[in-house]
Amino acid sequence: MKEIINTPKAPAPIGPYNQAVLVGNTLYTSGQIALNPVTMELVMDSIEVETHQVMENMKAVLEAADMTFENVIKTSIFISDMNNFSKINSVYAKYFDEATAPARETVEVANLPKFVNVEISMIAVK
Repeated sequence: MKEIINTPKAPAPIGPYNQAVLVGNTLYTSGQIALNPVTMELVMDSIEVETHQVMENMKAVLEAADMTFENVIKTSIFISDMNNFSKINSVYAKYFDEATAPARETVEVANLPKFVNVEISMIAVK
């Protein structure tokens, strides 16, 4: 059976989906973009600030499922410009212990929702 995970500490979904779904011990998150969960306004002062907001949104979703970044086994990062990879990576790295960091892929895409620069989704296991 699946359990729907939603928290007001992360942006409300902007479509027909939930922030995450827990199936057994595995959490599948929807992609997070840099929406401020209180104002629902984009936070895009810089690519670093944008990435930090995405990761804080993801942190809130993980916490709603009683998990942390230590539980993450896989991430998917979608970016609109591969030239931003190192800046995104430097912020992303602050949320994980390099020795136990999850598997991931980073893909450059033509566009993302609301034309943001980065979107991240995760899979985590208790």
